Amino acid sequence: MSSLAQFSDLPVELLPLVVQHIVRPSHLATLCLVNKTFYTFAVPQLYERVFMHAWHKEGKAKVIKLFRTLADYPRLAELVQALVIRDFPKALQSEEHDTILELCLNGIRNCKNLGACTWTRHGSLTSRVLETLVDCPRLRELEVNGQHNNYYDPRILTRFTHLWRLSLIMPSGLVIDTLPLWTQNTQETLQYLGLICKSSTRVTDRVLQNIAPNVPNLEYFYLVGCPKVTHEGLWVVVSAVYRGIVGLGMEGLSTAFDMAAFSERCNRAGTLSRLRSITLTVDEHTSLNEWQQHVLSLLSNAPLQQFHISTIGGHVNHRLSDDFCRAIVTAHGSRLTRFSVHRMRMSIVTIADICARCTALQQLFIVVEQKDLVSSCS
Repeated sequence: MSSLAQFSDLPVELLPLVVQHIVRPSHLATLCLVNKTFYTFAVPQLYERVFMHAWHKEGKAKVIKLFRTLADYPRLAELVQALVIRDFPKALQSEEHDTILELCLNGIRNCKNLGACTWTRHGSLTSRVLETLVDCPRLRELEVNGQHNNYYDPRILTRFTHLWRLSLIMPSGLVIDTLPLWTQNTQETLQYLGLICKSSTRVTDRVLQNIAPNVPNLEYFYLVGCPKVTHEGLWVVVSAVYRGIVGLGMEGLSTAFDMAAFSERCNRAGTLSRLRSITLTVDEHTSLNEWQQHVLSLLSNAPLQQFHISTIGGHVNHRLSDDFCRAIVTAHGSRLTRFSVHRMRMSIVTIADICARCTALQQLFIVVEQKDLVSSCS
């Protein structure tokens, strides 16, 4: 009788197919220790996307170890395609800070294939870091903390001229002021723009009007916490896009935003004929019945695949009407892959209808009251 086949008997060509299903970095690191063959296939995936989050245990110490590795081992740094820094040591003595900064700069310089960088830790992004990132030849995606005060020169941002994706977190007034020139410099490539604020009055209709001529190739546009933006400013941007918006986020905009007027303009011009994803919010002052009808009209000609809606703040107040949800499902159910509802109640009947008729659904996020669950099971 022949002996059972061992894992090592598998053709080496199959190993990449196995490794690609390993998700946790710690597991990939273990694979690298098996033998040289495993190392060859596992280490590129281990270093392809490097990230540090604030909730990571001993995250700040790990950041230092990460950049020391990237600085000391250029061969590994060249494997990095995405760098995500959401935590960084700040309260340091001057000499220690300078040492860590040099490690960071040398590590970034060695990342020859870096295509995406996220650096959102407030106060950790400096002019020298930005200038080093500018020199990364393949960098196309940038997400940064926009609170520049005493940390970096906002004018450096305009030197990132080949970005296709740009996200600004809590941008200061001077960072917002760079947007007309910055978007002009990225006019040929920029496809994604996200402005994420916290009830900031800095992003206004005038700001959007100034950047609109510079974003003809935009496909994804997300606004969060911009209470000075109305339908007028948003319309100027989406109507300036040549091919049409694919993803649109409208969260925490002005209470003066006229959904009826915005819907009418978009439908008349066919502006949302490519829209596949939309994110909406409502506040406590919204007349929900009328607003829902205008949203249905807005989405009537869109090939929608993802629908997201929530209320502003932490309270569960509004209830989505059964008729509204039924109309969304009737119009878009065959395409919808995600139906996401946060801080808004839904009936069990509506949830059952979504599950039954959204045949392509992959993700469902809902809010259900306990009494509704109890009654449905009785």
